[in-house]
Amino acid sequence: MRPFLLLCLIGFAAFFNSYLRIPVMPLFAAALGAGPAQVGSINGAFMLTAGLLSIPAGLLADRTGRKIPIVAGVVATAASSLLVTQCHQPGQIAAAYVLFGAGLAAFAPGMLSLVADVMPPERLGQAYGWYTTAIYIAMTLGPATGGYLAKTVGLRQVFWVSGGLLMGVALLALLVLPQGPPRHRSELHALLGGSIQLFRNHRLAACLLATVGSCIGFGVFLTFLPLYAALRGYDPAQAGLVFAAQAITNVVGRIPIGSLADRCDRRFIVAAGLFCLAAALALLGQAVQLPYLLGCAVLLGIGMALTFTAIGALIAELVPAVQRGLAMGLYNSCIYLGMMAGATGMGFALKQIGYPAGFASAGTVALVGMVLFFALMRGGVMERADMGKEQP
Repeated sequence: MRPFLLLCLIGFAAFFNSYLRIPVMPLFAAALGAGPAQVGSINGAFMLTAGLLSIPAGLLADRTGRKIPIVAGVVATAASSLLVTQCHQPGQIAAAYVLFGAGLAAFAPGMLSLVADVMPPERLGQAYGWYTTAIYIAMTLGPATGGYLAKTVGLRQVFWVSGGLLMGVALLALLVLPQGPPRHRSELHALLGGSIQLFRNHRLAACLLATVGSCIGFGVFLTFLPLYAALRGYDPAQAGLVFAAQAITNVVGRIPIGSLADRCDRRFIVAAGLFCLAAALALLGQAVQLPYLLGCAVLLGIGMALTFTAIGALIAELVPAVQRGLAMGLYNSCIYLGMMAGATGMGFALKQIGYPAGFASAGTVALVGMVLFFALMRGGVMERADMGKEQP
């Protein structure tokens, strides 16, 4: 239990200190002359890099052990914050944020793999419930703290604080993290052959498709809810309440859902989550009054908590430990690329179809993901007695 608590602590600290910069970067970039398009490109550089590099980073976590990519990822994230302090042009911030994306790509798959490495198979749902709760709380408190620091000590100084604290997190991870399962000792061609075999795992593909479908919808919500709320006559503070309703529900629901996922068929929990997410998005485009918007946000938060808590446990049980890093890298990649696809794709479509149809379309994608998930998960999940067995 102690190694797992350390994982939760390190996950919380890494995301909290990384997310100190979230509300500060747009203001700092604007102070250097960036417009909205340039601010968007900076975040786009981060998300694209995180999405593309998560797969090779996961493969590296299987090859070298979990600790090295995790520590390197935190160091890279810290370095990106420290580099921003030396930036004087928006383009320089974008370059630094590429390093931020690379750091997060190295960190996240290794940590998700270690959660499954240190916990027994029958408690994977609870483990992912607690771990993801820790990091989502960090993602909520980090931006709030960063905004306060920006007001009290200055924009550039927040990046100094973030980078310095992340270096401390890297040292802690180096000292206390377990290494994980024995590293690969096979030849590279054998390793790649095993990885190709993993890509043929249709149950893993089902989990990844469900992840993409939900993240496309979530990316639409995060990107366009403020604009939709403004169109309905609500100010930024009221839009913030809608975001808070989703975030709080998402966080609070993960621990009990994790316990439920250890007692029930996780496929049905994922399907219920995708259905809730699809319904929330469809209803959101019809909502006019603030209480209805808040209700849609709560339903969306429930859907996210159901889907992602169960998917994390499903992937961990469906994949041998020696390939878990690659699987979690694929999962992390699907999260970031799905969110980016939702934001960019719907950005082009909204001019033609409007917000109600746009949100409904995003919900339809989640429903399609649910159907494909069940189609590929045919034959049932592994028996609990077989969980944790590694393939030779």
